[in-house]
Amino acid sequence: MGSSLGLCPGKAPTSSQLFLFFAVGSDVQPGTEMEIIVEETTSVRDCLKVMLEKSGLSGDTWHLRKMDWCYEAGEPLCEEDATLKELMISSGDALLLTEGKLPPLGFLKVPVWWYQPRIPSHPWKSRQDQASCTFSQGGDWRAASTQGAPSDGHAEGSLLFLGDVDISEDAALVELKSQAMTLPSFSEFCIPSPAFLRAWTVDSKRPGRLLRFHHQQLREYKLGRRTEICLEPLQKEENLGPQDMLLRTQMRLPGKRAYTLPMDMVWDTARGSTAGSLRQRVADFYSLPVEKTEIAKYFPEKFEWLPVSSWNQQITKRKKKKKQDNLQGAPYYLKDGDTIGVKNLLVEDDDDFSTVRDDIAREKQKQLALGKKSQEALHVQSSDVASGAETPARPRGPEASLSIHVGSFR
Repeated sequence: MGSSLGLCPGKAPTSSQLFLFFAVGSDVQPGTEMEIIVEETTSVRDCLKVMLEKSGLSGDTWHLRKMDWCYEAGEPLCEEDATLKELMISSGDALLLTEGKLPPLGFLKVPVWWYQPRIPSHPWKSRQDQASCTFSQGGDWRAASTQGAPSDGHAEGSLLFLGDVDISEDAALVELKSQAMTLPSFSEFCIPSPAFLRAWTVDSKRPGRLLRFHHQQLREYKLGRRTEICLEPLQKEENLGPQDMLLRTQMRLPGKRAYTLPMDMVWDTARGSTAGSLRQRVADFYSLPVEKTEIAKYFPEKFEWLPVSSWNQQITKRKKKKKQDNLQGAPYYLKDGDTIGVKNLLVEDDDDFSTVRDDIAREKQKQLALGKKSQEALHVQSSDVASGAETPARPRGPEASLSIHVGSFR
C-alpha cells in the first residue's frame, strides 16, 4: 500500500544481470545518465567497451569510475579483468566514463598543486618577477611589503594546479617532489631542491594531512587513487619529528580586530598536548610572559575562534580518575596546519578573537540558513496543500506508550 511503480520499456533484467546507469565526463548533471543491462560476470574491460559503443565513443584512453550520490567521480575500477560481481557492483549503481588511461597496478596518478600561504617568511619567487613580492589570494605575484602588515584574514593561501605525476607506490615522498619539480608549470618558481618543499594532501581545497617524512614510501602514506597533493615552499630545510605539530600562529593587533600575517611554529607534543604546554610554547615563540598570553584556535568552516582554556585535571564521579587535557581531542581537535590566534594581555585584555571578516562571513551563513529554511517551509506547505486537495488524509492510529530500558554493562 502506498508504493510507487515505474513502467519502463524493455525486457526486465534476469537474476544474473545488472541494470546500471552511466554517464560521460566529469561535469554530470542529474537526468543525463544512460542505462545499460549487462551480465554480472562481465569484466570491467568488456563493460567499458559496451558503454563506449553505446555512447558513440572510441579509443583506448578511457576508464570507469564509480559515481557517488553527489554525481562526483569516485574510485576507479582498476582491475579491468575482474568481473562486476567480484567488484560488488550492484543493480542501480552509476558508473562514470572518464577520459584518460589508468596507470599500471602499483602506480599512482597524483594531481599536484602549488600552495602559497600568506606567510611573510616564504622567499621563493616567480622567475618572471625576482623583486620583493608575495603570492596573493587571487593567485598572482604582486610586489608588496607585507612584513608585519595587518590582516583581517587568516593563514589561508592559494592553490595553483601544476599537473599530474605518475609514480610508483614504492617511491619515496622526496621522489614525488622531485618529479613535480620537472613539470612545465613548476618552472615558474625558484626552488633549489625538494628539501625546500613541504607536502600536504588536499582536503576541501585546502591543505589537509601533512606528509612529513621525506624517505617514507608513498604506499605507507595510504594516499589512495583519489588523493591530491599540494607543495608549499619553505625558507629552509625542514625535518619534523613524529611528535612535532606544525601550527600557523597570528598575533592580534590591539584595538584593530586584525592580525599580523601568520608565522609557522613547531610544537613538540612529546610531553603531552596540553593547553598549558601550548601556551608556554607560544609565549616563548613571541617572547611574552606566559600568564599574559591568551590563545585560541580558528575554525575556518564556521569563522569562529575557540579560546584554549587551561585545566589541569577532570575527576570522573565513578572512577575518581584524573584525566589530562588533550588538545588533539574534543573540542579542539588540534592538528598540523591549524591557525592559532595569539593575544598579548599586556596591551589588550578582552575575550574577542574574531575579525570584521568573521562577522561578515557568519552573517552571510546565517542569512543563507534562514533562506533555506524559508524555502523548505514553503515547499512543505505547498506539498501539504496539494496532497490535501488530491487525496484525503489517512486516519492516524491510536497513540501507544513507549518504554525504554537501558541495561547495566558494568
